[in-house]
Amino acid sequence: MISKKLPEYTLEAYEPKTETSKKITLPKDISGHFALIFFYPADFTFVCPTELADLHRRKAEFEKLDLHILVGSTDTVYTHKAWVETEELLRGFQYPMLADHNGSFSRALGIYNEDTGIARRASFIVDPDGIVRAEYHVESNIGRSAGELLRLAKSLKFVRENPGAACPASWDEGEATLTPGLKIVGHVGAALQKGGKTTA
Repeated sequence: MISKKLPEYTLEAYEPKTETSKKITLPKDISGHFALIFFYPADFTFVCPTELADLHRRKAEFEKLDLHILVGSTDTVYTHKAWVETEELLRGFQYPMLADHNGSFSRALGIYNEDTGIARRASFIVDPDGIVRAEYHVESNIGRSAGELLRLAKSLKFVRENPGAACPASWDEGEATLTPGLKIVGHVGAALQKGGKTTA
């Protein structure tokens, strides 16, 4: 999906803040913003609530970045509601929860597991134009880090706002970046020591 337009889909979603369901149309409803689409295998499972709780703990940092977050699975809005109400780790959870019950959106993203009938553990960061800029898959028994997804989103936003810049490994806000070109070929370490190009 990297550098491709997010597939156009309208999905029902559970809105924990209002305890209601609503329709979300992608990518239209996230247009103009960076967005994280965070798929997990299933409600009422084991690793999944720890991941959602991790996202929720970073809510203020995601909001500061103006990053919209949608979580989703192949469960229904009814199961989403019941899970949020019963799982202690999800107390106060506020992100919209996509219900891809027939798996059609997951299939379009290439993350539907035909053997199990559920979506894989996958994350997509989408830019304000609806283009997928990062895709991150892991095994179902391994939880992801909200901190790493936040770092990736910061990097993608920086590169978009600073054409020609590149972010080195483990780059975070305020650290030196690179401006690729012949002058630093073979001397990347020296360029970073000089500070490269830094954020404001």
